[in-house]
Amino acid sequence: MVSVRQAYHHLRIKHKVFLLIGSITAICFLITYSVLQYAYTIYDEQLYTKSSQLLNLSASGIENELRKSERQSFSIATDSQIQSLLLSLREDTPEYERYRIRSYIVDKLVQYAGYEKYIESIEVVDLQGVSSRVGVNKSTSPEREKFIIDESVKGSGEMRWIYPSESDSSLIAAREIRSYENLNLNRLGTVIIRYRFDKIVEDLTAGTDLRNGEMIITSGQNTIYPLDPTKKPLTGSLVNGTGEGGYFIEQRNGQSYFYTHIQSGYLGWSYYSLIPFEQIFQKIIFMKKLLLFGFIGSLLIVFLLALGFSRSITKPIEALIGRMKQAQMGDFNYAETEPLEVTALPMDEVGQLHRTYRMMIGKINELITENYAKQIVIKETQFKALQAQINPHFLYNTLESINWLAKANGQQQISRMVEALGFLLRSSISLKETLITVQEELDIVMNYLTIQKYRFEDRLLFELDMPEEANAAYLPKLTLQPLLENAIHYAVETMIEPCRIRIVGKLEGDLLRITVQDDGPGMTAELLEQVRTGTAPTRGSGIGLKNIEERIVIAFGEPYGIEIDSEPGRGTQVSVLLPYTR
Repeated sequence: MVSVRQAYHHLRIKHKVFLLIGSITAICFLITYSVLQYAYTIYDEQLYTKSSQLLNLSASGIENELRKSERQSFSIATDSQIQSLLLSLREDTPEYERYRIRSYIVDKLVQYAGYEKYIESIEVVDLQGVSSRVGVNKSTSPEREKFIIDESVKGSGEMRWIYPSESDSSLIAAREIRSYENLNLNRLGTVIIRYRFDKIVEDLTAGTDLRNGEMIITSGQNTIYPLDPTKKPLTGSLVNGTGEGGYFIEQRNGQSYFYTHIQSGYLGWSYYSLIPFEQIFQKIIFMKKLLLFGFIGSLLIVFLLALGFSRSITKPIEALIGRMKQAQMGDFNYAETEPLEVTALPMDEVGQLHRTYRMMIGKINELITENYAKQIVIKETQFKALQAQINPHFLYNTLESINWLAKANGQQQISRMVEALGFLLRSSISLKETLITVQEELDIVMNYLTIQKYRFEDRLLFELDMPEEANAAYLPKLTLQPLLENAIHYAVETMIEPCRIRIVGKLEGDLLRITVQDDGPGMTAELLEQVRTGTAPTRGSGIGLKNIEERIVIAFGEPYGIEIDSEPGRGTQVSVLLPYTR
């Protein structure tokens, strides 16, 4: 395997192209054959679906007609006049009266038969065994008549189907007539309806593919249709009820036939269809041959195109390899120049490769030049950064001198203000840590508050309510101090009477909520919405709420940030939502 792989890697491109095309050809043949076989299977399934739907429609139509017979036989058996006439037929009834009563029964049956084209005859057999019939008068053997009567008795008032036999080709529906007078359900006779079942099937399958084939209807071992004995023998998987998916293809008399079978839900009959397979599969066979010949022809064309394709790739790549060797030896000027033969290259992948390589070499030269310039800028920046460190130290030393002088002169207020100012400057200028603890942030707040208390004296009332366990939690530096500054700026400065500012911390599971609230003038709903969206006009130049929220989101994620709530005359409160991270 390793030697074959090495041999393939050392082949020339044109040989690899031919090898690739040969492999693709073999794979395409396999895929095409598999796809065609799969397509034929899908086509068979679609054909079965169509045949099954057609067979279902035909079966539904047939059984709808037979449902009418069940309703009709029930109507006859429960007809009050027929029951009254049958009750009047007794052994002591005079012969003429019996004749007259049976004539009335016949007249009543004529009303039920009407224009039903599928009914061959309707007859009512009374308890004396005499039949009153309308329709075709077909002779029936006494054994057949007894069998029909016995079957109706087994139904106990329900309709029974009597299937065709060699002596009687009719499909018969028989039902016992029972008296419902006083609900005694005494037997009064039997109603027998004979159907032209072959006419029903022929009418419902007219204009369909079933007319070009055969259709068989069975119930158990009884064949209901066709009634022609010459069409009954049907061997193979069909009569045995086999075949995957309800369909299969079988050879009969040198021809292929497509079989479909279903079982109805109403009568439980089995419906079979037999359709000539070649008639419905001619187009797919033609497409199969067309695809094969078209595929072979296209392969020949691809082989011819591959010759020119391999030559068009090999020559430009060899030229590119020569330019790469020049760059490898450090001659970037030659590698960056574009030869005359390269300018004639088309804008395909190889041409793009040539141009991209030339631009890459030019970029490398440019980056080398820029690198020298950037190194000089970095050195200058480092020098300026070291020089800038001198200014804060000079400021701190100056503040320390002022503090020492204030203490020496007994000016404690000035000393405390200078110490607080120095602490604030160190905290804001220091870049060592972006996240600090709540306790460290409160130290900044308290030093800022020390300065503001000297400014506002009794007008500024401050309260702090922070749980002990919350002091170790982390938050971005300068989160609470700007909120306190905003509260002083927009609440204390605008009021004459004292203003109360509170900082309250509260743990809510894994969430730490720190709220800065004041009892200042508050905001209207319009101004509050502008503040929330960051479009409100500001009166200061400090750190805004948007800045604080963005730093919280960057540090901890989207679920955290700030919430603002305010009402006119009821003050403002800003809540900082932080994860309880210690």
